[in-house]
Amino acid sequence: MSTDQAAAAAAEAAAKSAASAFQEFVTEDFTLFAVGLVVTITRTFARVKQVGFKGLQGDDYLVWLAMLIYAAETALAYSVGAVAMGLANNGMTVEQRRELDPNSAEYHTRVTGCKIQLSGWSTYSALLWTLKASLLVFYIRLTSGLGRKYLRRIYIGFALLAATYLSATLNLFLGCRPFYKYWQINPDPGDGCQPAVSTRIVWVYASLNILSDLYLLSIPIPMLWNTTLALPKKLGLIVLFSGGVFIIVCALIRAVLIVTDPIGGAQTAGSWAVRETFVAVITTNLPMVFPLISGWLKPILTSLARSMRSGSYEKSTDGKFRRSIATFGGGNAQNRQNRAPRTANPLTGLTFTESEERMISQGQVKLQDIQAGSSPPGAAPLNNTDDNSDGIRKDVEIAVTSVPTDEERHSPGSFAFATGPMRKSPSTRLPK
Repeated sequence: MSTDQAAAAAAEAAAKSAASAFQEFVTEDFTLFAVGLVVTITRTFARVKQVGFKGLQGDDYLVWLAMLIYAAETALAYSVGAVAMGLANNGMTVEQRRELDPNSAEYHTRVTGCKIQLSGWSTYSALLWTLKASLLVFYIRLTSGLGRKYLRRIYIGFALLAATYLSATLNLFLGCRPFYKYWQINPDPGDGCQPAVSTRIVWVYASLNILSDLYLLSIPIPMLWNTTLALPKKLGLIVLFSGGVFIIVCALIRAVLIVTDPIGGAQTAGSWAVRETFVAVITTNLPMVFPLISGWLKPILTSLARSMRSGSYEKSTDGKFRRSIATFGGGNAQNRQNRAPRTANPLTGLTFTESEERMISQGQVKLQDIQAGSSPPGAAPLNNTDDNSDGIRKDVEIAVTSVPTDEERHSPGSFAFATGPMRKSPSTRLPK
């Protein structure tokens, strides 16, 4: 195989690899946007369910403004590979710049790529700072009634957001003068005018982003830590409101990868911009979505836990008691056969001592006249004693406990079941 053929084969393999990588990115790009959209819809549903449409606040509208910007950013990230082929005015030698024909397709593709990168940085900052503003508006509601201390910190947060966003924007649009050098190919415009990999743009955006995120974290975490909640619940809420940590990590990873890859930096910038903003969308909406999701899951988890804990103790042949686990639809066949027929108003949770059980088995104690009348729930049974007999007086205590079904709970004519103080049954005298 000649050298030209080997070079052509290598170029073809590289093109196939790049096409495959781009296809994977497209799938990831639109999947992340779809998940972010679903989470935002769920957040809005939770808020409408809680306060109605008229009760929606500024943060509920800001997240939808952020989603519009997110859609634009997703489209731009797709265009980096689909339109600009991952090219911009970076990753070229002096010879390559000199030999590139200004009328060639590659030249125009690189110019287009530079303009897409500029638009990408603009939407990236607009999306992140809109989500930060949404969090601050939410914090106003969260700290309502806690005094002006927290409200003052929130207002400082708004001022910090305005200052950092203005600084990032001015750094982008005034850092390269004249402005057209951002898409200049030849001569080399320098690192500051290569929007895909400019270290100035990357680190200024990363530092301002991290600074504002750290300040946002400083508002809810001290407030939650000073509450009287149990430590596990307190830590859970702190984690819930600490989503900014993940955004900081993504920002650092994105900055390092772009700076260390001057050739593939354009595609890397688009990929990690989508990933970072996806994390920002999720963490911003999570505090409002979590109560709704936990409310949906709580009955299922409670029922499952109750079923796993349920069971009975059976006496084995060696005289020891062993636990018999109850499963869904399961049970012991022998127990079912020996079970007494159900009554309309069964008594559950009756517990007797060993001596009382022996008296009952010998027919010496009778429980009678337990009726359902108009008496209040848990009322004592009617007295049925033999006043003419003399003997030992025996008081039997009965605790009536039951968990009502939904039908029993809502039926007007049903018994009201509850646990309460134990009531004594009527005195029963034993014959001498």
